[in-house]
Amino acid sequence: MANTIPSISLNDGNTIPQLGFGVFQVEPSDTTKAVGKALEIGYRHIDTAEMYGNEAEVGEAIRASGLDRSEVFVTSKLSNAAHRPDDARRAFEGTLAALRTDYIDLFLIHWPLPTRYDGDFVSTWKALEEFQRDGRARSIGVSNFQVSHLERLAAETDVLPAVNQIEVHPYFGNEEVREYGRKNNILTEAWSPIAQGNVLGDPTVTDIAEQVGRTPAQVVLRWHVQRGDIIFPKSVSPARIEENFRIFDFELDDTAMERITQLDRGPAGRQGGDPDTFDWVPA
Repeated sequence: MANTIPSISLNDGNTIPQLGFGVFQVEPSDTTKAVGKALEIGYRHIDTAEMYGNEAEVGEAIRASGLDRSEVFVTSKLSNAAHRPDDARRAFEGTLAALRTDYIDLFLIHWPLPTRYDGDFVSTWKALEEFQRDGRARSIGVSNFQVSHLERLAAETDVLPAVNQIEVHPYFGNEEVREYGRKNNILTEAWSPIAQGNVLGDPTVTDIAEQVGRTPAQVVLRWHVQRGDIIFPKSVSPARIEENFRIFDFELDDTAMERITQLDRGPAGRQGGDPDTFDWVPA
């Protein structure tokens, strides 16, 4: 079943599986088992981050799976506490050590933090360019970047992000940022794709799910896939992990797609932090 997951081309010539498995808020004690189950089911893309505190357990699960490292696409992200270039270099080496790998498939700046570090995420990005040049990061990208942040990178640096990982779900389409990505060959990765479960009871979603004979989660994830988003739902439930995987053997028609898209509440639908003001840094 792993072969049913489409791979999408990045702007640097690499490819990424469109469906992945996320481990945000998964306790380290649960991570190895959950990731192991995901790999057993057929996921080949794992999304973690230094600030999640479970990189080591992700690496452990990959090694225990018996899969070759080249068969699993691994994403991790730079801690908000490590934006200064020297700190970013040390943090990246820490990520490699935790995962016990000599390269990362995709490494991201986790948040732009424009109100910290004198607003300088450009020098942080240039450190990531180093990691790509030396081959330790196959692809590099950003997370939670707004259009103004992306425009600044385009004006002041040499490499465009391969992806922008942003909050996207039916209640918050984040269309301005997605449109910038479409026009500039930056793929959109959607975090919180089911709005932390809040869209699953929506009458529109449940009605469509009943019509197509699928669960609400499968319907919403399928909506993302047909829009071209990269997604990585997370769960520690084996049944849910498998349910989220089985979204490539049905399609939503244009009417269903539009009905879900129309659920967008604009900024009021945002579940997480506003990237223009979010400034949390771990102690």
